[in-house]
Amino acid sequence: MKTDVVLKEEVSDELDWEPSVNATRIGVAVKDGVVTLSGEVASYHEKMEAERAALRVEGVKGLASELEIHLPGTSHRSDADIARTAIDALRSNSSVPPDRIQVVVKQGWVTLEGDVDWGYQRATAEDAARRLTGVVGVSNQVSVKAQPTSAGIKTRIEQAFKRNAEIDASRIAAEITDSTVTLRGTVRSWVEKQEAERVARASPGVSSVQNRLEIGA
Repeated sequence: MKTDVVLKEEVSDELDWEPSVNATRIGVAVKDGVVTLSGEVASYHEKMEAERAALRVEGVKGLASELEIHLPGTSHRSDADIARTAIDALRSNSSVPPDRIQVVVKQGWVTLEGDVDWGYQRATAEDAARRLTGVVGVSNQVSVKAQPTSAGIKTRIEQAFKRNAEIDASRIAAEITDSTVTLRGTVRSWVEKQEAERVARASPGVSSVQNRLEIGA
C-alpha cells in the first residue's frame, strides 16, 4: 500500500504530465489516501481535468476539490453568449439528440434540462458544455427515458466487462432492476470504477447506473 507521501508525489507528477493543466498553480495534500486539490485554474474544463488526473493515480481512494476558477480577461463572456454557444455545440454533436436539451446560463453556470434516450447522450451533452470558454460550472439535470427491459441486459454487460482490458470482471456483479443497473464488488482503482460505470451505462436498455463499487487491494 502506498503512503500518503508517495501518493502526493505521484499525483503532483500526474498533474505535471497532464497538458491541459497548469500544475504550478495547484496544491496537493493527501491524508489516508484522500487527495485534496487547492489553488486556481483558468477554466471549468481545466478544473475537471485536474480532478480526473488525480483520480487516475493508483491508490487514490477519494478526492476533495477546493480549486477555484479565475477566468482570464479574454475568457469572460456574457450569459447570452455562453447560452448561444452551448446550443450550437449540442446541435453540432451527432451523439446528442436534436432539440431535446434546453440550456440555461446564470453567471457563467450552465444548467442542462430535458431528456434523452441513453445515458451516454446525457454524459456527452455535459462534456460539450463544460469545454466552452467562460463556463464556470455545469449542472446536468437531463433525465434518461426508461427503455424496455431486456432479458439479456445482464449478460451483455458481463460480456462487455470481460472484453475490457481495464476491468477485472470476476470481481464485479451487475444487478438489474427494471432499466437501472447497480454495480457491486471491489475494484483496483478509481479509473476501473469509472470505466465499469461507463461500460454499463452504454449498454442497450440501461437508463441509469448506481455505482456501489468499492476501491480495495
